[in-house]
Amino acid sequence: MLSIHSDAYFMKQAFKEAEKARDRGEVPVGAVVVCKKQIIARAHNQTELLSDVTAHAEMLALTAASNFLGSKYLASCELYVTMEPCIMCAGALKWSQIGRVVYGTSDDKGGFMRYGKELLHNKTKVEYGVLHEECSEIVKAFFREKR
Repeated sequence: MLSIHSDAYFMKQAFKEAEKARDRGEVPVGAVVVCKKQIIARAHNQTELLSDVTAHAEMLALTAASNFLGSKYLASCELYVTMEPCIMCAGALKWSQIGRVVYGTSDDKGGFMRYGKELLHNKTKVEYGVLHEECSEIVKAFFREKR
């Protein structure tokens, strides 16, 4: 049984968002923002729905979290996202000064780590590999079905 305050629990919540994206024909990426061990924002990719290339799960979750807290800075928060953020999202994460980013699977083609952790705020901690298999498989299956 998962502890409700564990990385695996919060990633599972992000994964549920990724499933929503997949079910709507979006690239299956989901995200949650956690503050003081509580989820304050949930989002999934909505680029097709909104016809907006910036409507990534991370961007939508950051906006919702900022609105919830009434602050553009999220230093006391953690982002759980099923796939490694792209460089656009890394830029937004930097400006938000998010405290920690946890991602499930890497994105070898478009992920920010191709360019280095320096894209994030210098105090942001990064963890990866939480629920790696599930997070990787949902994306692979989505693109297999598209081809």
